[in-house]
Amino acid sequence: MTRIPAVAGSFYPAKPDVLFADVHRYISNGKEKLDALGCVVPHAGYIYSGHVAGAVYAHLALPQRFIILCPNHTGHGHPLAINCEGTWQTPLGEARIDSPLAAALKKNFPLLRDDDEAHRSEHALEVQLPFLQAQLPQFTFVPIAIGTGQFEVLAALGEVIAHVIHDSGEKILTIASSDMNHYEPDDITRVKDKLAIDAILALDPRGLFDVVREKHISMCGYGPTVAMLTAAKRLGATSTQLARYATSGDISGDISGDRDWVVGYAGILIR
Repeated sequence: MTRIPAVAGSFYPAKPDVLFADVHRYISNGKEKLDALGCVVPHAGYIYSGHVAGAVYAHLALPQRFIILCPNHTGHGHPLAINCEGTWQTPLGEARIDSPLAAALKKNFPLLRDDDEAHRSEHALEVQLPFLQAQLPQFTFVPIAIGTGQFEVLAALGEVIAHVIHDSGEKILTIASSDMNHYEPDDITRVKDKLAIDAILALDPRGLFDVVREKHISMCGYGPTVAMLTAAKRLGATSTQLARYATSGDISGDISGDRDWVVGYAGILIR
C-alpha cells in the first residue's frame, strides 16, 4: 500500500525543491542537537506553524525510527488506527512504514486496528514527514491516528509504546502531532494554551487531560500527547523544553490585524 499525499499543495508546497527549501528554512536556526524520548509538534499549514515545528526538529538528534501519533480530524475509520505495511508518499519521496515495530505495537495493544480509511485524508501526520525526509536519507515510522478521548485507553497505549520501545533496544522517537486551542481571540488562546503547556512541561499526562476538559481547551491532539507523555515518563523522561510558541494571529494579524479567531501552536521536547 502506498498512501498518496492528501494535503500537498495546500498545507505545504507540492513542488519538491520548494518544499525542501522551506523545511530547511524552518530548521536553519538549530543549535545543540538533543536526544529526546518524545515531542509535541504542530500540524497546521506551514505558513502558520512551520516555524514552530521547525524549532522542534532543529533541536532533535533524529533517530532512524519513529512512532507518530496524530488526532483523527475527519472522524473516518477506526478510533485507534495504525498502518502496519507499505509506504507514505510526499513530494520528497516515499517514507517506509516500520512493519516490525507496527506489528509489535499491535500485538501488545489489540485495540489498535490496521486501517487505511482513518489515515487517507488526515493531514496531521502527513505534514510531519517532510521535516524528517529533508534531514534523514532513510528512516521508518509507524503512523497511529487517535480518535478516542478515554484517558485509560490513551494511558494504556502510552504504556505499550514504552514497553515496545524498551524491548526493541533501539532509539525510537515518539512524536505527538497537535495544535493547541482553536478559534478564539488571541489573548484567550494564549491563556488557555499556557495551562495545557504547563501540564506538558510538568510531565503530567493526567493533568493535561483534566485541564483540557475542565477549561474547554480545544487542543485537537491532547490524546496523542497524553499517550506520548505516558510513554516518555515510563522510559525515564525527566526534563522538558518549550522550543517555541505562536498563534496563527502572529501571521494573519501581521497581514490583516485580525487576532479575534486564532489557533495556538506549541513545539515541545521531552527528554
